[in-house]
Amino acid sequence: MLKEISPRLARVGVLANPKTTAYDYFVRSAAVAASLGLVLVASPVETAADVERAVESLVPDGGLLVPPDASTTADRDLIIGLAARHRIPAVYAFGFMVTAGGLMSYGTNQADMFRLSAYYVDRILRGDRPADLPVQSPTKFETAINLHTAKALGLTVPPGLLAAADEVIE
Repeated sequence: MLKEISPRLARVGVLANPKTTAYDYFVRSAAVAASLGLVLVASPVETAADVERAVESLVPDGGLLVPPDASTTADRDLIIGLAARHRIPAVYAFGFMVTAGGLMSYGTNQADMFRLSAYYVDRILRGDRPADLPVQSPTKFETAINLHTAKALGLTVPPGLLAAADEVIE
């Protein structure tokens, strides 16, 4: 998606806290960037200063991938603001980041995830052992695009991407 909306990208940074369990998974998953002709830049961040350094290191030809991470969610306003200031396109994991001014998101449907969580809580409260419950993967993913942010970044959203979006913010 990022390369589709910003074809001139040369590098993509993965912004996540290295102390989280999923950090290595995020970086390995983003390795697909090489198949798109992009250089992957692992950008471990723990503090606001780390976020600033990581985002600024992607100027002028970089983009951001912001996976679901408690640290980046907490610093979302800073990340969104820095991406806007430095004109860096970014894809976030949550639609609420697009509502807050981010360019686009691709991630799980949060309502479905909460519904699934309630199912597990119900089963556990009824006496099932957590280890006996099946592992389920998300089945519904959503794309959101903020056209106002795209315009501010000087980007044109391709019609195919617009058509595939579940939510378009104008």
